[in-house]
Amino acid sequence: VQLQASGGGLVQAGGSLRLSCAASGGTFSNYHIGWFRQAPGKEREFLGAISRSSSTYCPDPVKGRFTISRDNAKNTVYLQMTSLKPEDTAVYYCAASGSQYASLLTLVTAYGYWGQGTLVTVSS
Repeated sequence: VQLQASGGGLVQAGGSLRLSCAASGGTFSNYHIGWFRQAPGKEREFLGAISRSSSTYCPDPVKGRFTISRDNAKNTVYLQMTSLKPEDTAVYYCAASGSQYASLLTLVTAYGYWGQGTLVTVSS
């Protein structure tokens, strides 16, 4: 499956942005989709995931600000981000996992397919 993330850009602190992850070349509904970000000099950070059955999980640092949803008819997953902060500035990636174990979806290594990333810049 090929993934393409889009929707990044420049936004002021406190603003909102919705990222999209469009999939092609596979049976999209068979995959869990995760979102990660990577800021310069930092490790890739898990932001949340949505399972094949559309269950979602977001870790505490972004819970309440970030929401994940999927539209299988459009082969697209969305990351809705609100109350953005300058420290949210990073390249954002989506990734697909065929793992049987949802508990592993917080791990970079659970994902076999990655999009190219989209840059989000939050100005203060």
